[in-house]
Formats: sequence, C-alpha cells, structure tokens
Amino acid sequence: MVVKDKIKALREALEQHNYNYYVLSAPTISDREFDEMMKELQVLEEAHPEYADPHSPTQRVGSDLSKEFEQVVHKYPMLSLGNTYSEDEIRDFYDRTVRSLNEPFEIVAELKYDGTSISLTYEKGRLTRAVTRGDGTRGDDVTANIKTIRSVPLRLRGSDFPEEFEIRGEVLLPWAEFDRLNKEREEQEEPLFANPRNAASGTLKQQNPAIVASRKLDAYFYYLLGENLPAEGHYENLQAARAWGFKIPDVIRKCQSLQDIFDYIAYWDVERKNLPVATDGIVLKVNSLRQQRNLGFTSKSPRWAIAYKFQAERAETRLNSVSFQVGRTGTVTPVANLEPVLLAGTVVKRASLHNADIIEGLDLHIGDQVYVEKGGEIIPKIVGVNVEARSMLMGDKVRFIRVCPECGTPLVRPEGEAAHYCPNESGCPPQIKGRIEHFVTRKAMNINIGPETVEDLYNAGYVKDSADLYTLTVADLLRLERWAEKSAQNLMSSLEESKQVPFERVLFGLGIRFVGETVAKRLVSAFHSIEALEQASLEDLVAVDEIGERIAQSVLSYFLDEKNRTLVNRLKEQGLRMAVSEEQLANRSEKLKGLTIVISGTFSKHSRDEYKAMIEQHGGKNSGSVSGKTDYILAGENMGPAKLEKAAKLGVKIINEDAFLNMLE
Repeated sequence: MVVKDKIKALREALEQHNYNYYVLSAPTISDREFDEMMKELQVLEEAHPEYADPHSPTQRVGSDLSKEFEQVVHKYPMLSLGNTYSEDEIRDFYDRTVRSLNEPFEIVAELKYDGTSISLTYEKGRLTRAVTRGDGTRGDDVTANIKTIRSVPLRLRGSDFPEEFEIRGEVLLPWAEFDRLNKEREEQEEPLFANPRNAASGTLKQQNPAIVASRKLDAYFYYLLGENLPAEGHYENLQAARAWGFKIPDVIRKCQSLQDIFDYIAYWDVERKNLPVATDGIVLKVNSLRQQRNLGFTSKSPRWAIAYKFQAERAETRLNSVSFQVGRTGTVTPVANLEPVLLAGTVVKRASLHNADIIEGLDLHIGDQVYVEKGGEIIPKIVGVNVEARSMLMGDKVRFIRVCPECGTPLVRPEGEAAHYCPNESGCPPQIKGRIEHFVTRKAMNINIGPETVEDLYNAGYVKDSADLYTLTVADLLRLERWAEKSAQNLMSSLEESKQVPFERVLFGLGIRFVGETVAKRLVSAFHSIEALEQASLEDLVAVDEIGERIAQSVLSYFLDEKNRTLVNRLKEQGLRMAVSEEQLANRSEKLKGLTIVISGTFSKHSRDEYKAMIEQHGGKNSGSVSGKTDYILAGENMGPAKLEKAAKLGVKIINEDAFLNMLE
C-alpha cells in the first residue's frame, strides 16, 4: 500500500473508532490499539508533510458532541494527555522537564480514572454549568444530568473560593453499580455495557435526568482553572477544593524523584484492583502552575503532564469452538469456548463475540491462539489472533450461523441492527422458556419459581406459555420430582397473589421487545388499559414521552400477532390486572393535558420525581430539554443558565412551585 493510501486508511479507521468511542459509547478496539494506530499515523504524517490535513484525527481531540444537547465553547480548551505504556517514555518525560525548567520541580502523581471527562463552572460558590470534553474546543451542556450526581456539590462549603473558576474531573460508574446495571440489562436482553467507562458516558448522554439519577454515577476531580486560585501549586489547589466539598482522591502524591514515580506506579498497578471504581493508569503533572505555563502546550496536549497506562490484563489461549445462544427475545449471541486460562485473578473459559461483524473483523478460525483481555473490561473479550501461531492444519473459519441452533428456523438480521434473531417466537424452546422466566421475575409478576422449575414444567408439557402457569394444579406439581405438598401450595398461593400486581408490571412481564420497566410505565400512563394499547396507532405511540419509533413498531408488531392477543386474553380471563385501577384513575385528571413541562433546579415542597409523577398524573408530559414544544419550565433553585437562556429565546413561561401547585387545584 502506497503511503498516501495508508494515511487515508488510518484516518478513516481512527475517525470511525472516535465515533464508536465518543458518540456511540461502544468501542470496538482497545485503548492501546487505538493509541498505536494514532502513533503510526503521526509518524507517517511527520515524514510526509505533503499529505497534511487540518481535519486529520491527529489534529484534534476525539469528539463526544451530540445534537441533542446545547454546545458550549470551553473557556479553557480541554486537551487530551499524551499517553504512554513505557517506563522509558516516563523517564524521557522527566528528563525533558529537567532540561526545560533547569530548576527544582515536583511531580504530582494521580490515578487515571476510567470514566468520562467533565468540566464544571462555579460562580459565587454555585454550580452554573457542566460541559463534556466534546472536541476539546466545545462540548455538550449536561448540567441537568450532572446535578443528579450526589458527589458533585451544587453549593460550595466555606467562603475562600474564587469568585469564578472551573474544575475538571471524571464522571464514573462504580463497579457495584455497573454490575447491577448489567444484570438488569441482561434480564432485558439488552446489550451489556463492556465497561464502566462506556456506561458512564452513555448515561451522561441520556435526555432524561431521572434515568441518570437512577444509575448512581460518581465524580472525582483532578484540576482547577481560573484567575485567582488559592495556591501556586496544583496539589495545594486540590487540597483547597477538597475543603470546598469536592471529591478529591486521597491517593494523590507529590514525587521528588523519578524513583518516587516508579514506586507509585508499581504500587497502584496491583492495588488499583481493590478500588471501587475503574482505573487505567497514572497521570503525572508538574506541580507548579508557573512552571506549567513555562512548559506550555503542543497542539494537542500539555508538555507538563503525561499519562502512563497500565498494561491491559491479557492472556493467550486456544479457541476450541464457538457456540450460539438464543435468548427470550430471539437474539442469537455467539460465545467463544476457550481453553481455560488465568486472567485478572479468575479462570476464563468463555468470552462473548457479540455479533457477526465482530467475528468477521477478527477473522477467527477454530484452533486459533487468541488474545483475551479484561483491562477495564469486566466481560472478557477476544481482541486479536496470534496469526504467526497458525499452522497448515488451521481449523475452519468461524462463520455466523444462518439458522437457529435450537429450532432450525432461518435467522433474520433487521436493517440497521447488529444482532441476528430467530423469528420463531412460538416454537423455539429457549424463547418460550425465557419469556416465562421473565414473566415470573420479581419486577414483573413476582411468582415464586426459578429457571429450573420453568425448565421442569416445560419439559413435562404442563407449561408452554405464561398463561399455562395459572392452569397448574397441586396434583400436576406433585407428579414432578422434588415437589411436596407444601411447596406446591406455596406456588399456588404465589400465583394467586400475582393477580394483584399492577397493570404496568403485567405489561412489563409480557416481554415485548424494548418494553422495559420505564417504558411500560410510560405506556400505562398514556393508555390505561390493554385494549387501549392494542388499538393504539404508530402516531399515538410515538406521541408518548420517551417512546420512539423502534419501541412503537415493536408494540404494534406484538399485538398484530394473533398468538400474542390470545395469550393476553387468556391472562385477562385468569384475573390479571389489564387496566389501571379505579383508585389510580380517580386521582388522575386532565388539568395538564397537552402541556409539556420541563423541570429544572431543586425544590423544597416536593422532590423532582414527585413533581414528574404529578405532571403525568394530571395528563401532562415531562421533558428533559427545552424546545419549541415546551409550554412551561417548573423552576426551583439553581436552575441551569442554559435552560434559562433558551427559555428566554423561545418565550417559554417559567413558573415556580406555588404556581404549579395552583394549576392542580
């Protein structure tokens, strides 16, 4: 490949990876692979200036800009740091600093937290704006979402802070919350977050701050900018910020020598695995702000700082086979079966291959020696193949299957989706059993049986769908192994109790694709009975808050299927609640019908969630952002300036708590 073509190919690949990482929050390569590609492009561009391009990925920071948020120009550009995986390059950085400064200096060593970058502006001790990194020059205004993070102070403690300043930090999703979210997504057969960084980034881009709040993000802070900072040292400024109420990691250290730096790296390369949040390296900064100014910047990064990245947890092992699993919604997931290998303290035998595109991109063959990584990933993944280890006796190329491994039905891949599906919903055993297992879960019908019991009931021919559960008898159960009179009676009681479960949980329990808990609540608020939902048109459905065309089409398809309508009718006949109760309806009104209301700020009389419930209860629609369709902004204290500015521009009326409550009288 000629140099010009190589440069072009690298630029296109890096732009795509930037988009996957920053916009989709779904990277397809490791950070190290990305950094190596970027370095290769930099070397080629420096050697061939005739192919210079101001729009090359080497000339800018990757962008996470979204059309859904207002963009704000950074007062101070948010540049990325130069990355290295080599202690020799750390030594080079230190030696360059010695030569450049020609005077004593201190290095501040910090952990590099693996989340999504944020810049907060404070004026007179109050949070006024939160902006993502974006393209380094401007970013998305996500103030409303940031305010939901409990570790972000809305009002500072004390009084010795500057009139105005910025503080930079990292928004993080703790491991425990990451595990909880993925468990929920697995139950819904939604794609799992690969790592906490993706989850944090995706969460911060949510249009609904209530969803952001529910995910319990955290935020650590690491840099102050402004005119009248309290100290001349970066370390000392962070200590001051801690006193103001910011979450400043207590692992920050001042290093007086190169050996101090290497000791810090060696310690945290091991100990970081015990932290509650993900880290992927160490950041080193010259402490003195005067010395930072003297050292200056390159076009992309500061000369006074560098990031050392830990080696990803990687192991090489043999690919023995690939199996394909079918979920309750028909999604077919390829799984790599590996020769067991120790990785990050656990024995790894399996790794997800996600979809057909991933398999094709890896060019996998049975018997290949593959590289498996965890790094910041909780889910092991295959990141490459040791091609040099291949022999003449190389196994067959891995190809995605064309028919369902369980029922033999030809698979389909909807346009615009990465996944393949088995369309045989009524005849594919894993789908049938999966839907029943979903139906009985605690968040749905809360029926006291697990997957093993569902398996037994299905194999015995007693249960082929969720309605069959309600036809079971004690005598049926006693014919099964391990069942006694008491356990049988307990299940009968549990089934009877489930008939009191509210309509939104019944709807969720039906397992309509893309209809999770939140969507089910939205649909029930808009359509008070299953009959009303069945009769709803596409236009009716997409008019509901947070219901897009994909969800609407899924609901329509569900009710167009006669088998599903029959199932719903049978459940109705068994006494399940298929409508909102009269008591609930009695508390409803149409006082806010047709009105779209945005909630902003903090309140004293009711919580934000309570106000949102009131809006829906009285026929109104909640919205997370101000637009031409907004009728009112319900404003509390600390309303975001961006919303205020946009409201003034669009002529949207702003009301306080009292005015809103008067509207409901």
